[in-house]
Amino acid sequence: MLNFRFTIRSLTVLCLTASVTAQSPAERLQTTLRRIADADLIHSSIGVTRRATPIPCLLNRADPDHHSRKTRILLVGGLTGSRASVEITLDWLQWFHAADDAEPFRARFAISAVPCANPDAWTAGQGPANQSGGDPTRGYPPPEPAYGSQTDPEAAYLWRWIGLHAPDLVVDVRAGDRTLWSFPTTVASAIDRLRPALTPNAAATPPDALVNQLGLHAPASVGTVPAIQVHTPRTQSGEPLRTLLAALDRENFRGPSPARRELQRRLDRTPIQVARQLATQYGHEFDRVSYIPALALIGRLRLGQLTNDARPLADVERIVAPYTTDGKRSLSQRTSGSNLAGHLIFGELARITGKPVYTALAQAAADLAFDESGQPKPAMPAHSEMSDAVFMAGPILARVGRLTGQVKYFDMCVRHVRFMRRLVLRADGLYRHSPLDEAAWGRGNGFPALGLALCLTDLPVDHPAQPEMLDAFRAHLTALIAHQDPTGAWHQIIDRPESYRELTATCMITFAVARGVRLGWLDAKTFNPVIERAWYAIRTRIAPDATLVDVCTGTGKQPSLRAYFDRTALLGPDPRGGAMALMVTTELARRNTTPSRATTVP
Repeated sequence: MLNFRFTIRSLTVLCLTASVTAQSPAERLQTTLRRIADADLIHSSIGVTRRATPIPCLLNRADPDHHSRKTRILLVGGLTGSRASVEITLDWLQWFHAADDAEPFRARFAISAVPCANPDAWTAGQGPANQSGGDPTRGYPPPEPAYGSQTDPEAAYLWRWIGLHAPDLVVDVRAGDRTLWSFPTTVASAIDRLRPALTPNAAATPPDALVNQLGLHAPASVGTVPAIQVHTPRTQSGEPLRTLLAALDRENFRGPSPARRELQRRLDRTPIQVARQLATQYGHEFDRVSYIPALALIGRLRLGQLTNDARPLADVERIVAPYTTDGKRSLSQRTSGSNLAGHLIFGELARITGKPVYTALAQAAADLAFDESGQPKPAMPAHSEMSDAVFMAGPILARVGRLTGQVKYFDMCVRHVRFMRRLVLRADGLYRHSPLDEAAWGRGNGFPALGLALCLTDLPVDHPAQPEMLDAFRAHLTALIAHQDPTGAWHQIIDRPESYRELTATCMITFAVARGVRLGWLDAKTFNPVIERAWYAIRTRIAPDATLVDVCTGTGKQPSLRAYFDRTALLGPDPRGGAMALMVTTELARRNTTPSRATTVP
């Protein structure tokens, strides 16, 4: 049984005593809600306020499965900042999960909650104002981009999170003197047929309220969600929720919602199918030598090999031809890490075709690691003190070593990786993005994971430093899997679950884990479940038209944790996200191929 009664008292005390306790309101809120989560519920977060307060959620353990036969209901409490609304929401969870008379409903429904959707207003007791100049009860759908609004981030986090959570029904729980239900006014909804069983509220909700817009616009571009709002007094019996569930039963309201149907469609795809969809959009240009188009082209090459299709190779050779036949420079005058890593496409083409021209282009980039006398530099240039450089320089050195057979490139790869690890590796095994701040940025950890996986792919097993590099890879991946979200994703800031669930970091880390398991570097029993959960998350964020959800925009060194929280989360087509998605989908497809194909795709 869940001790919700204790929890509700704790929440009230939290509101009244936050100013005189050692813990911040955010910390006390999270601590209290963790006490709720037991075998029935998962404690997590959907976002973060301008005051750095996590916006908590409590997830039914059936909810990460979008194919669940249960009707999935999401309660949204505290949107107005009302303490009573939060308490009502938790009362309802208590009744549903613990009461004997709720047992028949538990067999058919799964209920989750965002119990305090406006935590800064709740703490201040002055809602719905969120203490940052915003009002998250209005303004839906929130304007793009997400999630860096200086006044109203709560609305953006809630909106997109609901799209990817994809419940069958959202219930906006408000406190009131008597129980009245507000139905959507902007669009006809499946929920309208419940009117005879529920007491409608005569006052219409504003057109831009959450419950009106969820049925009109698709959050996260996934699909619409039926929604209803209730004003109700607090009761210990959960009576209004019981009334709603009974009405849903009588009317045979089961779902799935349009949003959940779309996610089910996305989930019913193999890695090859997703890779083919991505390849229609990404991997068709190489106007400048940089890592983003290079990885997309490599993804297309790998897809062609996996499907025995020679056309991608011919097309990629055509795309890069200006650098091999027309004298176009591959190295920029002011070399960047991205430019160096862009030469990976030439390394891949050299491996596949054996053509010396590609080896020469890749080798020209790797040679920048040595001074005029041929001595190795302390590290590859253009590392910018960022963890990205583990990927930007290490793999091109290892690949050139493999292509030329010259040990100096392998040695320099190891030298560079050691340099970067000394600079940006944290004591807990995660990477800070740069010495400017301790934040473990998502892609700032995806780059080392992907980079070491690619280095190890080409580094000879008899190289003296191979065990050291393998240990570094294993230690990092072990640290990362401790922070995998219950949905399977990794976050924009790896160890801050209130940051958004970010696609590219999830793709890069999953690639590294899948490559590690496939080549025997990682324990399959431990890491295969990690891959399966991550693949679930990746599929939900890639639409059949190759548009993407929550790709962090390009990010250099940032001076603070807040700056990483506020990096734009892109929604739609994105070359960086598409490249990383192609890499991971082809790696997962390779994982599923027969051993006889092992020599065709590394």
